[in-house]
Amino acid sequence: MKRCPLSLVLTSLLLAASAGLAQTVPLDPVVVTALRAETTANAQPFSTRVLSGDALRSTPALTLDTALRGIPSFSLFRRSDSLTAHPTTQGVSLRGLGPSGASRSLVLLDGVPVNDPFGGWVTWSKLPRESLSRAEIVSGGGGTAWGNAALGGVVQLISDQPHESGGRLTAMIGDFETRSAEWELDGVSGNSAMQISGRFFTSGGYRTVAPEAMGPIDRSANDRHHWFNGKWRQNISDKTTVTVTAQIFQEDRNNGTPYQKNSTDDMSGSVSIDSRPSADFSWNATAYGEDEAFSSTFGAVNATRTAETPASDQYDVPATAAGAAWTGEWKGASSARTVAGADLRAVRGESRENFTFTNGKFTRRRAAGGKQTTGGIFLLHEREVLPGVTATVGSRLDYWQEASGLRREQDIVSGTLLRDDHFADRDGWAWSPSAGLTWKAQEGLRLRVSGQRAFRRPTLNELYRPFRVGNVITEANPTLGTETVNTLETGAEFVSGKWSAAVTGYWNELHGAVSNVTIAKGPGTFPLFGVIPAGGLGRQRQNLDLVRVRGVELSTRWQWMEHFAITGDLLANDATVRKATASPNLVGLRVAQVPRFSGSVGVNWSGLGWSVSPRVRAMGAQFEDDENQLRLAPALVVDCSISRALGHRSEVFVSVENLFNERIETGRSATGVINVATPRFATGGVRVKF
Repeated sequence: MKRCPLSLVLTSLLLAASAGLAQTVPLDPVVVTALRAETTANAQPFSTRVLSGDALRSTPALTLDTALRGIPSFSLFRRSDSLTAHPTTQGVSLRGLGPSGASRSLVLLDGVPVNDPFGGWVTWSKLPRESLSRAEIVSGGGGTAWGNAALGGVVQLISDQPHESGGRLTAMIGDFETRSAEWELDGVSGNSAMQISGRFFTSGGYRTVAPEAMGPIDRSANDRHHWFNGKWRQNISDKTTVTVTAQIFQEDRNNGTPYQKNSTDDMSGSVSIDSRPSADFSWNATAYGEDEAFSSTFGAVNATRTAETPASDQYDVPATAAGAAWTGEWKGASSARTVAGADLRAVRGESRENFTFTNGKFTRRRAAGGKQTTGGIFLLHEREVLPGVTATVGSRLDYWQEASGLRREQDIVSGTLLRDDHFADRDGWAWSPSAGLTWKAQEGLRLRVSGQRAFRRPTLNELYRPFRVGNVITEANPTLGTETVNTLETGAEFVSGKWSAAVTGYWNELHGAVSNVTIAKGPGTFPLFGVIPAGGLGRQRQNLDLVRVRGVELSTRWQWMEHFAITGDLLANDATVRKATASPNLVGLRVAQVPRFSGSVGVNWSGLGWSVSPRVRAMGAQFEDDENQLRLAPALVVDCSISRALGHRSEVFVSVENLFNERIETGRSATGVINVATPRFATGGVRVKF
């Protein structure tokens, strides 16, 4: 595989400077995600991890999602990161709660959902990194506060707020012709503040097929994107602030072969009002909208990987989202407080594509999509019930509706309508209660326990759109039911001098889990799929009766001296199908793409203007498929970054992912073709504040 000489130079510098492990960061004292209002991390019963903006920037990772993987409970559906992964597989899974590529967790940027309107995945490349103040990850909690899509938890990214005029620039170059510049300009005058930011990024990428299976048809999976963001903040009184944001985003990708590509064009904006009429009452109101256009092509590669045949041309996927939310907070006597509010989100989308490639051209055209609306009201109350014991109880009621669902197929040449399905409108209610206790048992020891019920409606993509990747055909299912989860969690945090540790045990009963279930194997002709070639599979999205996800999460930090810290994290996770009426052969099998063990260990040292942050990430073996036939090998990956301050407002940095070029398997086909994630990848650059 071709390497830029920069890789060898940077790797040599890193090996000379350190040999080591990884970085995590102590919790910030105030978090906002779990209750949709400011609270101290020690007061809430839900598991919350926080990465500061400095930690996200210094982590040896090119992409934001890889930086977040420093917490083992966070992962995308596959091991590959957003640099090369197809956007439709970039859904977030927390603690392995989710047997398919759709997100089981809600992702927010300053309180605004960024999950894709049509498919629920997350376009990580359109999110900022250099201007973030922190990231809050609430695993197994948040359903009561946020409703639909917060089934497995919430990830919220919180931006820096401009407080003075100035700016910052981060410029970077790296292996595989990678170039990036992310910048921000702030202007503050009186009661107003303006922020303009943007990013330009290009990378030639790398080939994602393992060398032993690679053929002439394989290409590097590259990425080119840019975005511009504007933010205006105005204090209209000493108690009320209005913030307006707008963003445009454009991306083009090659997905590893000449034919397979995708592109995204997205515009979004929001208006937010924060007000504190009195010392005991505050409120926030937010409205937002998004308009997205997406396109993607998929191909089937022959056994010798010398040629590919177009499988589908998803030439237009328009999708829109609009939403609004209001949250109020009332403070009472003896630290009691109540948080209540309401929100509404409406999305619509349609996939328009050509398929069935015969005699050098597509012969059929399909349109599939619909509308989906969810909205709810919630109430959370928190108070000290005994000295050192704080109770939190909550309840949320949601109404959901799906309408205008369709799947229309026609012959391209003759125009003959081959299929014209209009699905019945559906609606329903979902109740999400929660309760928890925290007990400060003694100085340096906190115990907590919590339980909640949460839900997720299948996305428009899961309900209506079939797709094909290579020789694997996956059918949609418009009758999919609601996913619901009952979660029980207990934990303890210890602090003793320079050492701190936390342990969390959790138990999830996931009912109606939407999974891509294998029901046909090629070669042959099958009623639901048509022709499936040798080595091909036919899958359909189905609800599994019960998936049990249980495990233990451990974290520790030793602050050996002021400028030297060692951290460690471990996730032991058992995600197993317990009941599947439609597919009893799956009972007892592990959920696809979820390892039993994952963890990281790290060191953070700083001094004399230098900062060194190495880390080791361990990934246990996992399965590619629902039938546990395609095993992905475990991997041990070493990353490292080094920075050198140049005065108080600038630094140079070097970062290498996968320092020892470990093989990271991300996919395996029934014919034995293995896909791999990031090889050794070196980058270097400069950060400047002015």
